[in-house]
Amino acid sequence: MTKKHLFIFLVFGPLLGILGAGVKVYHSIALWEYEGEEKSFIIKPGEGFGKINYRLKKQELISSSKLFYRYNKINNNMSKFKTGNYIIKPGTNMLTIIDILTKGKSVTISVTVPEGKNLFEIAKILSKKSITNAADFIKYAKDPDFVSELGIPASRIEGYLYPETYKFSKNSPAKLVIRTMVHTFQNKTKDIDFSSSALSKHSIIILASVVEKETGASFERPQIAGVFHNRLKKRMRLQSDPTTIYGIWESYNGNLRKRHLLEKTPYNTYKIPALPKGPISNPGLESINAVLNPNSHSFLYFVSKNDGTHVFSKSYRDHIKAVNEFQKNSKNRKGKSWRDLKKKKKN
Repeated sequence: MTKKHLFIFLVFGPLLGILGAGVKVYHSIALWEYEGEEKSFIIKPGEGFGKINYRLKKQELISSSKLFYRYNKINNNMSKFKTGNYIIKPGTNMLTIIDILTKGKSVTISVTVPEGKNLFEIAKILSKKSITNAADFIKYAKDPDFVSELGIPASRIEGYLYPETYKFSKNSPAKLVIRTMVHTFQNKTKDIDFSSSALSKHSIIILASVVEKETGASFERPQIAGVFHNRLKKRMRLQSDPTTIYGIWESYNGNLRKRHLLEKTPYNTYKIPALPKGPISNPGLESINAVLNPNSHSFLYFVSKNDGTHVFSKSYRDHIKAVNEFQKNSKNRKGKSWRDLKKKKKN
C-alpha cells in the first residue's frame, strides 16, 4: 500500500464510517415509518420515560429504543411526555411520534355525570364509556385512607363527585378520575360561604344530597330544604326514602318494602333522628344553595303528586289527607310520572 493509499484509508475510512452511521441514524429517526394498524397508545399518570420507551418498542411503534432514548436525552424531551391517550397512525416516523406524545392532543371521551347520581351509578356510567373500571372506582371511592388523602371528612367520597361533563382518556386510573371530580367540586364550591349555616360543611353536603334526591323540580329545593331544617330543629326523623334506599343500595332490587324501613342502617332516617351517616348522592350547586338558603315556613311534611312536584303540609293530619289523595287514590297515580315535569320544562 502506497503512502497515498494509506493516507486515504486513514482519513476517509473513519469519515465514511461516521457518514454510514449517520445515515443509519437518520434513517431510523426520520425515514423509518410504522407500518402496522392504527394504534392507541396510553401514557399513564406518573409513567416514566423508560417505560414509555420500552412499550413503544415492544409495540413496534419505533425502530430503536436506544436511538429514541439518545435523541430525547439530547433534546431535553425526557420529562415532556404527557399523560393521555394518543392515536399512532401507519406511516408515522419517530420524530412525529415524539411530537404527538409531547405536544399533541390526547384522545378523550366525553361523559356527563348527572346531578343526584351516587358513586355506584357513576361507576357504571364511567365503565360503560370505557373510561375506568367500575370495581376499581367503587373500591377507591369507599377507601377511607384515599378519601382522607383528598381532604374529605368521611369514610367514602360520596357527595364530592361533582356532577359535570368531563373529558377523560380511555382506561383512565380510577384514582385519577376521582381526584378530577373532587377537584372540580372544590373549584365549583370555592366561593360558597359554608360558615353561614349552623351545620358543618359536611352536614350541608349530606343534606344537599338528600334534597337532590327528593325532587327533580329545582324550584322546590329551597322548600324541601326548609322542611328538613324544620324537622332537624324539632329532632324529628327525616323519614326520607332515598336515604333508606342508599343504606341497602348494594342489595337493593328496586322495590322499597316495609321491612327495609324497619331495618336499622346508618342511612335509614326512618330509624335515626338525625342526618344519615354521609351523603347519599352527589348534589349540584342548586341543592347546596337550597340547604344554605332554605325557605322559611312551618311545613313538616311533603308527599309526591306523582308528577315530579309535591304537596306540603304543616300537620300530620293534613299530610295523611295528601297521602290518601295522591298516593292511595289510583286515579291520581294513573298515567302520571316524574317525567311529566321534564316535558313541562321542554315546553
